Amino acid sequence: QVPLVESGGGLVQAGDSLRLSCTTSEGTISSSAMGWIRQGPGQEREFVAAINRGGGSKYYGDSVKGRFTISSDNAKNTVYLQMNSLKPEDTAVYYCVVGPYVLSIAKFECDHWGQGTQVTVSS
Repeated sequence: QVPLVESGGGLVQAGDSLRLSCTTSEGTISSSAMGWIRQGPGQEREFVAAINRGGGSKYYGDSVKGRFTISSDNAKNTVYLQMNSLKPEDTAVYYCVVGPYVLSIAKFECDHWGQGTQVTVSS
């Protein structure tokens, strides 16, 4: 099991920003795609963003394009999700995931899932 420790969630107001972090074991970022998937209350899972093992390819869900940015720091074994211009509909539990490819993550075909971190956006 690959460890995935998420942090950075919280309660914010609409229009605010948050940065989520996902720290994993050494070598994971360089050998796998990583990403974020969220699930809001009473909603289906939704793909948010993914980054490939080299960090050169990034893929976003339609609802977050232009507002969220995924990045990785191989030296810190950490993947980030910078979330700007947050909306109430972004309220969800955000899960850090590991998968073979960016498009695999987009289809929820993930090898490992974190415990999740709650993001709540008030209007």
